Amino acid sequence: MRKIFVASSVLVVLALAIIVSFNPGLWWLFLIVAPLILLGIYDMIQKSHAILRNFPIVGHLRYISEAHAPKLRQYFEESNTEGRPFTRLQRNFVYQRAKNTLETHPFGTELDATVPGYYWMAHSMYPREEMDEPIRIKFGGSECTKPYSASIFNVSAMSYGSLGKNAVRALSRGAKMGDFYVNTGEGGISPYHLEGGGDLVWQIGTAYFGCRKADGTFSEEDFKEKSNHPNVKMIEVKLSQGAKPGLGGLLPAEKNTPEIAAIRGIKPYKMVHSPPGHHAFSDAKGLLHFVSKLRELSGGKPVGFKLCIGSRQEFINICKAMLTTGIRPDFITVDGGEGGTGAAPIEFSDSVGMPLNEGLVFVCDTLNGYGLKKDLKVIATSKILTGFDIIRAMCIGADACNGARSMMFAIGCIQALECDTNNCPVGITTQRKDLQKGLDPADKAVRLYNYHDETVSSAMSLLAAAGLEDLTKLNRSYIHKKVDEYHTYPLAYMFPSVEYGSYLKEDKEPEAYGEDLRFHLEGQPQRTGPVDTQKEGDYPKGEKRKRDVP
Repeated sequence: MRKIFVASSVLVVLALAIIVSFNPGLWWLFLIVAPLILLGIYDMIQKSHAILRNFPIVGHLRYISEAHAPKLRQYFEESNTEGRPFTRLQRNFVYQRAKNTLETHPFGTELDATVPGYYWMAHSMYPREEMDEPIRIKFGGSECTKPYSASIFNVSAMSYGSLGKNAVRALSRGAKMGDFYVNTGEGGISPYHLEGGGDLVWQIGTAYFGCRKADGTFSEEDFKEKSNHPNVKMIEVKLSQGAKPGLGGLLPAEKNTPEIAAIRGIKPYKMVHSPPGHHAFSDAKGLLHFVSKLRELSGGKPVGFKLCIGSRQEFINICKAMLTTGIRPDFITVDGGEGGTGAAPIEFSDSVGMPLNEGLVFVCDTLNGYGLKKDLKVIATSKILTGFDIIRAMCIGADACNGARSMMFAIGCIQALECDTNNCPVGITTQRKDLQKGLDPADKAVRLYNYHDETVSSAMSLLAAAGLEDLTKLNRSYIHKKVDEYHTYPLAYMFPSVEYGSYLKEDKEPEAYGEDLRFHLEGQPQRTGPVDTQKEGDYPKGEKRKRDVP
Protein backbone atom coordinates (compact mmCIF):
# COMPACT_ATOMS: atom_id res chain seq x y z
CA MET A 1 0.00 0.00 0.00
CA ARG A 2 2.88 2.36 0.76
CA LYS A 3 4.39 1.74 -2.71
CA ILE A 4 1.01 2.25 -4.34
CA PHE A 5 0.60 5.56 -2.51
CA VAL A 6 4.04 6.82 -3.59
CA ALA A 7 3.49 5.80 -7.21
CA SER A 8 -0.01 7.28 -7.28
CA SER A 9 1.22 10.54 -5.77
CA VAL A 10 3.94 10.91 -8.39
CA LEU A 11 1.52 10.18 -11.22
CA VAL A 12 -1.09 12.61 -9.85
CA VAL A 13 1.48 15.41 -9.49
CA LEU A 14 2.77 14.81 -13.03
CA ALA A 15 -0.77 14.76 -14.42
CA LEU A 16 -1.66 17.99 -12.65
CA ALA A 17 1.54 19.64 -13.87
CA ILE A 18 0.64 18.75 -17.45
CA ILE A 19 -2.97 19.95 -17.02
CA VAL A 20 -1.93 23.25 -15.46
CA SER A 21 0.69 23.83 -18.16
CA PHE A 22 -2.11 23.82 -20.75
CA ASN A 23 -4.64 25.64 -18.52
CA PRO A 24 -2.94 27.79 -15.82
CA GLY A 25 -6.34 28.70 -14.37
CA LEU A 26 -6.54 25.24 -12.79
CA TRP A 27 -3.56 25.81 -10.44
CA TRP A 28 -5.94 25.62 -7.45
CA LEU A 29 -6.14 21.84 -7.93
CA PHE A 30 -2.76 21.66 -6.18
CA LEU A 31 -4.45 23.14 -3.06
CA ILE A 32 -6.56 19.99 -2.87
CA VAL A 33 -3.94 17.41 -3.77
CA ALA A 34 -0.94 18.82 -1.86
CA PRO A 35 -2.47 18.47 1.64
CA LEU A 36 -3.47 14.88 0.91
CA ILE A 37 0.05 14.02 -0.25
CA LEU A 38 1.56 15.70 2.81
CA LEU A 39 -0.87 13.78 5.04
CA GLY A 40 0.13 10.54 3.37
CA ILE A 41 3.83 11.29 3.89
CA TYR A 42 3.16 12.06 7.56
CA ASP A 43 1.21 8.81 7.91
CA MET A 44 4.17 6.82 6.57
CA ILE A 45 6.76 8.39 8.90
CA GLN A 46 4.71 8.52 12.15
CA LYS A 47 5.11 5.54 14.50
CA SER A 48 1.99 5.66 16.68
CA HIS A 49 -0.49 3.97 14.34
CA ALA A 50 0.49 0.89 12.36
CA ILE A 51 -2.62 1.07 10.18
CA LEU A 52 -1.73 4.58 8.99
CA ARG A 53 1.89 3.60 8.27
CA ASN A 54 0.78 0.65 6.18
CA PHE A 55 -2.27 2.31 4.60
CA PRO A 56 -1.59 6.06 4.22
CA ILE A 57 -4.70 8.29 3.97
CA VAL A 58 -7.02 5.29 3.50
CA GLY A 59 -6.29 4.17 7.06
CA HIS A 60 -8.04 7.28 8.37
CA LEU A 61 -11.35 5.78 7.28
CA ARG A 62 -10.96 3.27 10.09
CA TYR A 63 -10.74 5.99 12.76
CA ILE A 64 -13.55 8.01 11.21
CA SER A 65 -15.80 4.94 11.23
CA GLU A 66 -14.81 4.14 14.80
CA ALA A 67 -15.67 7.66 15.99
CA HIS A 68 -19.09 7.75 14.34
CA ALA A 69 -20.12 4.09 14.66
CA PRO A 70 -22.04 4.52 17.96
CA LYS A 71 -24.17 7.32 16.49
CA LEU A 72 -24.78 5.41 13.25
CA ARG A 73 -25.83 2.33 15.18
CA GLN A 74 -28.11 4.38 17.43
CA TYR A 75 -30.02 5.95 14.56
CA PHE A 76 -29.90 3.33 11.82
CA GLU A 77 -29.23 -0.13 13.28
CA GLU A 78 -30.64 -0.40 16.80
CA SER A 79 -34.15 -1.69 17.23
CA ASN A 80 -36.53 -0.07 19.73
CA THR A 81 -35.53 -2.56 22.44
CA GLU A 82 -31.78 -2.35 21.90
CA GLY A 83 -29.23 0.22 22.99
CA ARG A 84 -27.30 0.83 26.19
CA PRO A 85 -27.51 2.12 28.81
CA PHE A 86 -31.05 3.06 27.71
CA THR A 87 -32.93 1.62 24.77
CA ARG A 88 -34.53 3.66 22.02
CA LEU A 89 -37.92 2.67 23.45
CA GLN A 90 -37.00 4.10 26.86
CA ARG A 91 -35.59 7.30 25.43
CA ASN A 92 -38.61 7.88 23.18
CA PHE A 93 -40.88 7.23 26.16
CA VAL A 94 -39.34 10.15 28.05
CA TYR A 95 -39.21 12.43 24.98
CA GLN A 96 -42.89 11.93 24.21
CA ARG A 97 -43.97 12.29 27.83
CA ALA A 98 -41.88 15.47 28.18
CA LYS A 99 -43.55 16.92 25.07
CA ASN A 100 -46.94 15.92 26.48
CA THR A 101 -47.69 13.72 23.45
CA LEU A 102 -47.59 10.30 25.14
CA GLU A 103 -50.92 8.95 26.34
CA THR A 104 -51.22 5.50 24.80
CA HIS A 105 -49.10 2.86 23.06
CA PRO A 106 -50.45 0.94 20.04
CA PHE A 107 -50.53 -2.77 19.30
CA GLY A 108 -49.18 -4.06 22.63
CA THR A 109 -45.80 -4.23 24.33
CA GLU A 110 -42.58 -4.35 22.32
CA LEU A 111 -40.83 -6.12 25.20
CA ASP A 112 -40.34 -9.89 25.14
CA ALA A 113 -42.28 -11.18 28.13
CA THR A 114 -40.69 -14.64 27.79
CA VAL A 115 -37.05 -13.71 28.40
CA PRO A 116 -35.38 -13.88 31.84
CA GLY A 117 -35.34 -10.52 33.57
CA TYR A 118 -38.84 -9.47 32.49
CA TYR A 119 -40.75 -7.81 35.37
CA TRP A 120 -44.49 -7.46 35.73
CA MET A 121 -46.90 -6.18 38.38
CA ALA A 122 -49.86 -8.01 39.87
CA HIS A 123 -53.05 -5.95 39.56
CA SER A 124 -56.33 -6.37 41.40
CA MET A 125 -59.70 -7.39 39.99
CA TYR A 126 -61.07 -4.65 42.24
CA PRO A 127 -59.02 -1.57 41.38
CA ARG A 128 -59.57 1.76 43.08
CA GLU A 129 -60.13 5.18 41.60
CA GLU A 130 -56.93 7.13 41.12
CA MET A 131 -56.52 9.78 43.80
CA ASP A 132 -56.80 13.44 42.85
CA GLU A 133 -53.43 14.46 44.32
CA PRO A 134 -50.27 12.33 44.32
CA ILE A 135 -48.95 11.09 47.64
CA ARG A 136 -45.99 12.98 49.11
CA ILE A 137 -43.36 11.69 51.50
CA LYS A 138 -42.40 13.37 54.77
CA PHE A 139 -38.65 13.44 55.50
CA GLY A 140 -37.49 14.11 59.04
CA GLY A 141 -37.11 11.91 62.11
CA SER A 142 -37.40 12.70 65.80
CA GLU A 143 -34.17 14.73 65.79
CA CYS A 144 -35.27 16.89 62.85
CA THR A 145 -37.04 20.19 63.59
CA LYS A 146 -37.62 21.22 59.95
CA PRO A 147 -39.19 18.22 58.19
CA TYR A 148 -39.71 18.32 54.44
CA SER A 149 -42.58 17.00 52.31
CA ALA A 150 -41.14 15.62 49.05
CA SER A 151 -42.44 14.22 45.80
CA ILE A 152 -42.01 10.48 45.27
CA PHE A 153 -39.85 11.28 42.19
CA ASN A 154 -37.06 13.87 42.12
CA VAL A 155 -33.89 14.91 40.29
CA SER A 156 -30.87 12.91 41.36
CA ALA A 157 -27.40 14.33 42.01
CA MET A 158 -25.85 16.19 39.05
CA SER A 159 -23.32 18.96 39.68
CA TYR A 160 -22.99 22.34 38.06
CA GLY A 161 -19.73 21.73 36.26
CA SER A 162 -20.77 18.34 35.05
CA LEU A 163 -23.88 20.11 33.72
CA GLY A 164 -23.91 23.50 32.05
CA LYS A 165 -25.68 26.53 33.49
CA ASN A 166 -28.69 26.34 31.16
CA ALA A 167 -29.28 22.70 32.06
CA VAL A 168 -29.19 23.55 35.77
CA ARG A 169 -31.57 26.47 35.16
CA ALA A 170 -34.00 24.15 33.37
CA LEU A 171 -33.90 21.60 36.19
CA SER A 172 -34.43 24.22 38.89
CA ARG A 173 -37.31 25.93 37.06
CA GLY A 174 -38.99 22.61 36.27
CA ALA A 175 -38.67 21.51 39.90
CA LYS A 176 -40.31 24.74 41.04
CA MET A 177 -43.20 24.21 38.63
CA GLY A 178 -43.71 20.59 39.65
CA ASP A 179 -42.96 20.90 43.38
CA PHE A 180 -40.12 18.38 43.49
CA TYR A 181 -36.48 18.75 44.46
CA VAL A 182 -33.15 18.87 42.64
CA ASN A 183 -30.08 17.29 44.22
CA THR A 184 -27.16 19.66 43.63
CA GLY A 185 -24.55 16.95 43.25
CA GLU A 186 -21.22 17.30 45.01
CA GLY A 187 -20.27 20.45 43.06
CA GLY A 188 -22.04 22.74 45.52
CA ILE A 189 -24.90 25.24 45.27
CA SER A 190 -24.59 27.43 42.19
CA PRO A 191 -26.49 30.66 41.42
CA TYR A 192 -28.33 28.74 38.72
CA HIS A 193 -29.71 26.25 41.27
CA LEU A 194 -31.13 29.18 43.21
CA GLU A 195 -32.23 31.20 40.19
CA GLY A 196 -35.12 28.87 39.33
CA GLY A 197 -36.45 28.85 42.89
CA GLY A 198 -36.84 25.07 43.11
CA ASP A 199 -36.28 23.00 46.25
CA LEU A 200 -32.72 21.74 46.69
CA VAL A 201 -31.00 18.83 48.38
CA TRP A 202 -27.42 19.98 48.99
CA GLN A 203 -25.03 17.09 48.52
CA ILE A 204 -21.78 17.20 50.51
CA GLY A 205 -19.09 15.15 48.80
CA THR A 206 -15.61 14.14 49.85
CA ALA A 207 -14.08 17.43 48.61
CA TYR A 208 -16.64 19.54 50.57
CA PHE A 209 -17.22 21.89 47.63
CA GLY A 210 -19.03 25.01 48.82
CA CYS A 211 -18.14 24.36 52.46
CA ARG A 212 -14.41 23.85 52.10
CA LYS A 213 -11.40 25.36 53.83
CA ALA A 214 -8.24 26.25 51.95
CA ASP A 215 -6.67 22.93 52.95
CA GLY A 216 -9.64 20.96 51.58
CA THR A 217 -11.22 20.09 54.93
CA PHE A 218 -14.81 20.77 56.02
CA SER A 219 -15.77 24.34 56.94
CA GLU A 220 -18.54 24.55 59.55
CA GLU A 221 -18.95 28.30 59.00
CA ASP A 222 -19.51 28.06 55.24
CA PHE A 223 -21.83 25.09 55.64
CA LYS A 224 -23.94 26.82 58.29
CA GLU A 225 -24.36 29.93 56.16
CA LYS A 226 -25.37 28.13 52.95
CA SER A 227 -27.41 25.30 54.46
CA ASN A 228 -29.76 27.81 56.08
CA HIS A 229 -30.80 29.19 52.69
CA PRO A 230 -34.59 28.71 52.37
CA ASN A 231 -34.25 26.79 49.08
CA VAL A 232 -32.10 24.12 50.75
CA LYS A 233 -34.57 21.60 52.15
CA MET A 234 -32.30 18.63 52.96
CA ILE A 235 -28.60 17.72 53.11
CA GLU A 236 -27.09 14.53 51.72
CA VAL A 237 -23.61 13.25 52.58
CA LYS A 238 -22.20 11.38 49.59
CA LEU A 239 -20.27 8.27 50.63
CA SER A 240 -20.19 6.64 47.21
CA GLN A 241 -21.79 6.83 43.79
CA GLY A 242 -23.11 3.82 41.90
CA ALA A 243 -21.16 4.43 38.70
CA LYS A 244 -17.83 4.79 40.51
CA PRO A 245 -18.06 3.57 44.12
CA GLY A 246 -14.79 3.88 46.01
CA LEU A 247 -13.58 6.59 43.63
CA GLY A 248 -13.84 10.35 44.02
CA GLY A 249 -15.64 12.54 41.50
CA LEU A 250 -13.86 13.74 38.36
CA LEU A 251 -14.20 17.09 36.60
CA PRO A 252 -12.11 17.58 33.43
CA ALA A 253 -9.89 20.67 33.37
CA GLU A 254 -11.76 22.22 30.42
CA LYS A 255 -15.00 22.14 32.45
CA ASN A 256 -13.39 23.74 35.50
CA THR A 257 -14.07 27.35 34.51
CA PRO A 258 -13.24 30.31 36.81
CA GLU A 259 -16.91 30.56 37.81
CA ILE A 260 -17.13 26.86 38.73
CA ALA A 261 -13.80 27.03 40.53
CA ALA A 262 -15.06 29.97 42.61
CA ILE A 263 -18.23 28.07 43.58
CA ARG A 264 -16.20 25.03 44.59
CA GLY A 265 -13.34 26.89 46.24
CA ILE A 266 -10.60 25.52 43.98
CA LYS A 267 -8.23 26.68 41.23
CA PRO A 268 -9.63 26.92 37.69
CA TYR A 269 -8.60 24.97 34.57
CA LYS A 270 -7.17 22.06 36.54
CA MET A 271 -8.41 18.49 36.60
CA VAL A 272 -10.52 18.08 39.74
CA HIS A 273 -10.29 14.68 41.38
CA SER A 274 -12.18 14.51 44.65
CA PRO A 275 -10.72 12.29 47.39
CA PRO A 276 -12.15 8.76 47.47
CA GLY A 277 -13.17 9.12 51.13
CA HIS A 278 -14.13 11.75 53.71
CA HIS A 279 -11.65 13.51 56.00
CA ALA A 280 -14.34 14.48 58.50
CA PHE A 281 -14.89 10.87 59.62
CA SER A 282 -13.45 7.40 59.06
CA ASP A 283 -15.92 4.93 60.60
CA ALA A 284 -19.62 4.31 61.21
CA LYS A 285 -19.84 6.28 64.45
CA GLY A 286 -17.92 9.16 62.92
CA LEU A 287 -20.38 9.25 60.02
CA LEU A 288 -23.37 9.44 62.36
CA HIS A 289 -21.80 12.17 64.48
CA PHE A 290 -21.09 14.11 61.28
CA VAL A 291 -24.76 13.71 60.26
CA SER A 292 -25.81 15.00 63.68
CA LYS A 293 -23.46 17.99 63.35
CA LEU A 294 -24.86 18.88 59.91
CA ARG A 295 -28.40 18.66 61.23
CA GLU A 296 -27.53 21.05 64.05
CA LEU A 297 -25.65 23.50 61.82
CA SER A 298 -28.48 23.55 59.26
CA GLY A 299 -31.03 24.47 61.89
CA GLY A 300 -32.66 21.05 62.12
CA LYS A 301 -33.13 20.17 58.44
CA PRO A 302 -33.27 16.50 57.37
CA VAL A 303 -29.81 15.01 56.82
CA GLY A 304 -28.98 11.66 55.28
CA PHE A 305 -26.29 9.91 53.29
CA LYS A 306 -25.94 8.29 49.88
CA LEU A 307 -24.09 5.08 49.12
CA CYS A 308 -23.74 2.19 46.73
CA ILE A 309 -23.49 -1.07 48.66
CA GLY A 310 -20.17 -2.85 48.39
CA SER A 311 -19.19 -4.43 51.69
CA ARG A 312 -22.38 -5.52 53.43
CA GLN A 313 -20.44 -5.61 56.68
CA GLU A 314 -19.80 -1.88 56.57
CA PHE A 315 -23.51 -1.09 56.31
CA ILE A 316 -24.23 -3.49 59.17
CA ASN A 317 -21.65 -1.55 61.19
CA ILE A 318 -23.58 1.67 60.47
CA CYS A 319 -26.84 0.09 61.64
CA LYS A 320 -25.24 -1.12 64.85
CA ALA A 321 -23.72 2.32 65.38
CA MET A 322 -27.22 3.82 65.09
CA LEU A 323 -28.27 1.60 67.98
CA THR A 324 -25.27 2.36 70.18
CA THR A 325 -25.14 6.13 69.54
CA GLY A 326 -28.87 6.75 69.29
CA ILE A 327 -28.18 8.93 66.21
CA ARG A 328 -30.36 8.32 63.16
CA PRO A 329 -30.03 9.83 59.71
CA ASP A 330 -33.31 11.12 58.31
CA PHE A 331 -32.84 9.24 55.04
CA ILE A 332 -30.52 6.90 53.17
CA THR A 333 -30.13 7.13 49.38
CA VAL A 334 -29.27 3.80 47.76
CA ASP A 335 -27.51 3.97 44.38
CA GLY A 336 -26.94 0.97 42.14
CA GLY A 337 -23.79 -0.14 40.36
CA GLU A 338 -25.62 0.50 37.07
CA GLY A 339 -25.94 4.20 37.93
CA GLY A 340 -24.72 6.92 35.60
CA THR A 341 -21.88 9.43 35.67
CA GLY A 342 -20.29 12.04 33.48
CA ALA A 343 -16.87 10.38 33.73
CA ALA A 344 -15.55 7.21 35.35
CA PRO A 345 -13.02 4.45 34.58
CA ILE A 346 -14.80 1.66 32.73
CA GLU A 347 -13.75 -0.94 35.31
CA PHE A 348 -15.69 0.97 37.96
CA SER A 349 -18.73 1.56 35.78
CA ASP A 350 -18.88 -2.07 34.63
CA SER A 351 -17.67 -4.11 37.56
CA VAL A 352 -17.86 -2.37 40.95
CA GLY A 353 -20.85 -1.94 43.26
CA MET A 354 -24.05 -3.86 43.98
CA PRO A 355 -26.91 -3.31 41.48
CA LEU A 356 -29.86 -1.28 42.73
CA ASN A 357 -32.43 -4.02 43.32
CA GLU A 358 -30.06 -6.18 45.35
CA GLY A 359 -28.67 -3.17 47.22
CA LEU A 360 -32.14 -1.88 47.99
CA VAL A 361 -33.24 -5.28 49.28
CA PHE A 362 -30.20 -5.53 51.52
CA VAL A 363 -30.52 -2.00 52.94
CA CYS A 364 -34.26 -2.28 53.65
CA ASP A 365 -33.97 -5.78 55.12
CA THR A 366 -31.06 -4.79 57.36
CA LEU A 367 -32.84 -1.66 58.59
CA ASN A 368 -35.96 -3.73 59.29
CA GLY A 369 -33.97 -6.45 61.04
CA TYR A 370 -32.39 -3.95 63.40
CA GLY A 371 -35.67 -2.13 64.00
CA LEU A 372 -34.54 1.08 62.29
CA LYS A 373 -36.63 1.38 59.13
CA LYS A 374 -39.53 3.24 60.77
CA ASP A 375 -37.18 6.02 61.85
CA LEU A 376 -35.89 6.98 58.42
CA LYS A 377 -36.73 7.05 54.71
CA VAL A 378 -34.97 5.18 51.90
CA ILE A 379 -34.51 6.76 48.46
CA ALA A 380 -33.77 4.59 45.41
CA THR A 381 -31.75 6.08 42.57
CA SER A 382 -30.44 4.30 39.48
CA LYS A 383 -32.17 4.03 36.10
CA ILE A 384 -35.54 5.14 37.51
CA LEU A 385 -37.44 6.16 34.42
CA THR A 386 -41.12 5.08 34.49
CA GLY A 387 -43.97 4.92 36.95
CA PHE A 388 -43.44 1.17 37.08
CA ASP A 389 -39.77 1.68 38.06
CA ILE A 390 -40.98 3.83 40.97
CA ILE A 391 -43.57 1.29 42.12
CA ARG A 392 -41.11 -1.61 41.81
CA ALA A 393 -38.57 0.22 44.00
CA MET A 394 -41.30 0.98 46.54
CA CYS A 395 -42.43 -2.64 46.57
CA ILE A 396 -38.87 -3.61 47.49
CA GLY A 397 -38.83 -1.06 50.32
CA ALA A 398 -38.00 2.43 49.01
CA ASP A 399 -40.03 5.44 50.13
CA ALA A 400 -39.11 7.73 47.21
CA CYS A 401 -37.03 7.70 44.02
CA ASN A 402 -34.56 9.95 42.22
CA GLY A 403 -33.69 9.99 38.53
CA ALA A 404 -30.75 11.64 36.77
CA ARG A 405 -30.44 10.37 33.21
CA SER A 406 -34.23 10.18 32.86
CA MET A 407 -34.43 13.86 33.81
CA MET A 408 -31.66 14.61 31.32
CA PHE A 409 -33.69 12.93 28.57
CA ALA A 410 -36.61 15.15 29.55
CA ILE A 411 -34.54 18.30 28.89
CA GLY A 412 -33.14 17.02 25.61
CA CYS A 413 -30.32 14.47 26.17
CA ILE A 414 -29.92 12.18 23.14
CA GLN A 415 -27.50 9.68 24.75
CA ALA A 416 -24.63 10.88 22.56
CA LEU A 417 -22.21 9.41 25.14
CA GLU A 418 -20.00 12.51 25.10
CA CYS A 419 -20.63 13.65 28.68
CA ASP A 420 -16.91 13.49 29.50
CA THR A 421 -15.69 15.39 26.42
CA ASN A 422 -17.25 18.84 26.96
CA ASN A 423 -18.79 18.41 23.49
CA CYS A 424 -22.37 17.50 24.43
CA PRO A 425 -24.28 18.29 21.21
CA VAL A 426 -27.46 19.40 23.03
CA GLY A 427 -25.69 21.68 25.52
CA ILE A 428 -26.45 19.74 28.72
CA THR A 429 -23.10 18.33 29.90
CA THR A 430 -20.81 21.02 28.54
CA GLN A 431 -19.32 24.35 29.55
CA ARG A 432 -18.94 25.47 25.92
CA LYS A 433 -21.08 28.58 25.45
CA ASP A 434 -21.64 27.85 21.75
CA LEU A 435 -23.27 24.54 22.65
CA GLN A 436 -25.07 25.71 25.79
CA LYS A 437 -26.95 28.38 23.87
CA GLY A 438 -28.90 25.67 22.02
CA LEU A 439 -30.67 24.73 25.28
CA ASP A 440 -33.57 27.03 26.14
CA PRO A 441 -34.13 26.76 29.94
CA ALA A 442 -37.72 28.02 29.77
CA ASP A 443 -38.78 25.46 27.17
CA LYS A 444 -36.93 22.56 28.79
CA ALA A 445 -38.32 23.42 32.24
CA VAL A 446 -41.83 22.87 30.90
CA ARG A 447 -40.77 19.54 29.40
CA LEU A 448 -39.25 18.47 32.70
CA TYR A 449 -42.45 19.43 34.49
CA ASN A 450 -44.55 17.43 31.99
CA TYR A 451 -42.36 14.35 32.32
CA HIS A 452 -42.35 14.44 36.11
CA ASP A 453 -46.07 15.13 36.40
CA GLU A 454 -47.11 12.34 34.04
CA THR A 455 -44.67 9.82 35.51
CA VAL A 456 -45.84 10.42 39.08
CA SER A 457 -49.43 10.23 37.85
CA SER A 458 -48.72 6.88 36.18
CA ALA A 459 -47.23 5.56 39.43
CA MET A 460 -50.42 6.57 41.23
CA SER A 461 -52.45 4.81 38.50
CA LEU A 462 -50.46 1.62 39.06
CA LEU A 463 -51.09 1.88 42.79
CA ALA A 464 -54.83 2.18 42.14
CA ALA A 465 -54.70 -0.74 39.67
CA ALA A 466 -53.29 -2.87 42.48
CA GLY A 467 -56.35 -2.02 44.56
CA LEU A 468 -54.38 0.16 46.97
CA GLU A 469 -54.57 3.77 48.10
CA ASP A 470 -51.55 3.81 50.39
CA LEU A 471 -47.93 3.39 49.28
CA THR A 472 -47.08 1.69 52.57
CA LYS A 473 -49.29 -1.25 51.56
CA LEU A 474 -46.98 -2.10 48.66
CA ASN A 475 -44.76 -5.13 49.20
CA ARG A 476 -42.64 -7.56 47.24
CA SER A 477 -45.53 -9.87 46.41
CA TYR A 478 -46.83 -7.34 43.86
CA ILE A 479 -43.77 -7.57 41.56
CA HIS A 480 -42.91 -10.73 39.61
CA LYS A 481 -39.75 -11.56 37.68
CA LYS A 482 -39.13 -14.06 34.89
CA VAL A 483 -36.03 -16.00 35.91
CA ASP A 484 -35.81 -18.66 33.18
CA GLU A 485 -37.83 -20.21 30.38
CA TYR A 486 -40.25 -21.96 32.71
CA HIS A 487 -40.31 -20.02 36.00
CA THR A 488 -41.56 -16.65 37.22
CA TYR A 489 -41.29 -15.73 40.88
CA PRO A 490 -42.65 -12.88 42.98
CA LEU A 491 -39.93 -10.81 44.60
CA ALA A 492 -41.39 -11.86 47.95
CA TYR A 493 -40.26 -15.42 47.15
CA MET A 494 -36.84 -14.39 45.89
CA PHE A 495 -36.26 -11.89 48.70
CA PRO A 496 -38.38 -12.94 51.72
CA SER A 497 -39.24 -10.06 54.01
CA VAL A 498 -37.45 -9.70 57.34
CA GLU A 499 -39.38 -9.50 60.58
CA TYR A 500 -39.05 -6.07 62.16
CA GLY A 501 -36.39 -6.12 64.90
CA SER A 502 -35.57 -9.79 64.35
CA TYR A 503 -31.81 -9.21 64.08
CA LEU A 504 -31.79 -7.94 67.64
CA LYS A 505 -32.58 -11.44 68.88
CA GLU A 506 -29.52 -13.54 69.61
CA ASP A 507 -31.02 -16.69 68.13
CA LYS A 508 -32.20 -14.99 64.94
CA GLU A 509 -29.92 -14.20 62.01
CA PRO A 510 -30.85 -13.29 58.44
CA GLU A 511 -30.43 -16.24 56.11
CA ALA A 512 -28.36 -14.48 53.47
CA TYR A 513 -26.38 -12.25 55.81
CA GLY A 514 -25.67 -14.62 58.68
CA GLU A 515 -21.97 -14.74 58.00
CA ASP A 516 -21.73 -10.96 57.99
CA LEU A 517 -23.34 -10.87 61.42
CA ARG A 518 -21.31 -13.74 62.85
CA PHE A 519 -18.09 -12.04 61.84
CA HIS A 520 -19.17 -8.79 63.50
CA LEU A 521 -17.94 -9.80 66.94
CA GLU A 522 -16.09 -7.44 69.23
CA GLY A 523 -12.37 -7.75 68.61
CA GLN A 524 -12.75 -10.09 65.63
CA PRO A 525 -11.27 -9.10 62.27
CA GLN A 526 -13.72 -8.52 59.44
CA ARG A 527 -13.64 -11.27 56.84
CA THR A 528 -12.27 -10.19 53.49
CA GLY A 529 -13.82 -12.79 51.18
CA PRO A 530 -17.14 -14.51 50.58
CA VAL A 531 -18.06 -17.41 52.80
CA ASP A 532 -20.35 -20.18 51.58
CA THR A 533 -22.11 -21.70 54.56
CA GLN A 534 -24.01 -24.32 52.54
CA LYS A 535 -22.58 -27.79 53.02
CA GLU A 536 -23.07 -30.79 50.78
CA GLY A 537 -26.20 -32.64 51.78
CA ASP A 538 -27.85 -29.62 53.44
CA TYR A 539 -30.65 -29.71 50.87
CA PRO A 540 -32.27 -32.57 48.95
CA LYS A 541 -31.09 -32.98 45.39
CA GLY A 542 -32.78 -30.51 43.07
CA GLU A 543 -34.07 -28.32 45.92
CA LYS A 544 -32.84 -24.78 46.51
CA ARG A 545 -33.12 -22.24 49.24
CA LYS A 546 -35.41 -19.35 48.34
CA ARG A 547 -32.48 -16.94 48.10
CA ASP A 548 -30.74 -19.21 45.60
CA VAL A 549 -33.38 -18.36 43.02
CA PRO A 550 -31.75 -16.09 40.39
